[in-house]
Amino acid sequence: MLRAAVDYISQNGPDGLSFRQVAADAGVSHQAPYHHFTDRQGIFQAIAREGFAMFVGALRNVDNLEESDRALSLLERYVDFAVEHRGHFRVMFRADLCVMDEDPELQAIADDAFGVLVSHATAILGPGASVDDIRARATAMWALAHGLATLLTDGPLEVKIGQIADRHAFVRSVGMQTSLTNPH
Repeated sequence: MLRAAVDYISQNGPDGLSFRQVAADAGVSHQAPYHHFTDRQGIFQAIAREGFAMFVGALRNVDNLEESDRALSLLERYVDFAVEHRGHFRVMFRADLCVMDEDPELQAIADDAFGVLVSHATAILGPGASVDDIRARATAMWALAHGLATLLTDGPLEVKIGQIADRHAFVRSVGMQTSLTNPH
């Protein structure tokens, strides 16, 4: 049922999702979703938990890269995750669908994802960086990555600039145009 919901959201967005649709797509009775999820928020919470767990894995393992390669790799991985896991991505950052304070497990996984970003920002800036600089760098990295990912998955980017032949090259080019790769 979770897979059916993610697939539906990937194609149509989360707003029209119904338990009846999930049941039909999963090939189960229309009452089956109620045995696993109390309501739509329950299924969105489960999608977000699964998504953030995969997201954390996608953002890790760039520790041995140089500063600019680390920032560009994170940007690339963030965008790749959004494109490859569109159904999850469309739910994970929607506060109207996922109420973090009502789900401690979801909050912990989302905090872990942000912690990975903060850790990379700290490594990029070096040991002498202030907490404010680290927060600002992590926020800038997140804003660029999330904005670009959203424009590629749901926005009008290719309508405005034309078809993107090589997404990885494009993402790296965008990253190189910003101060993320050259903080000085």
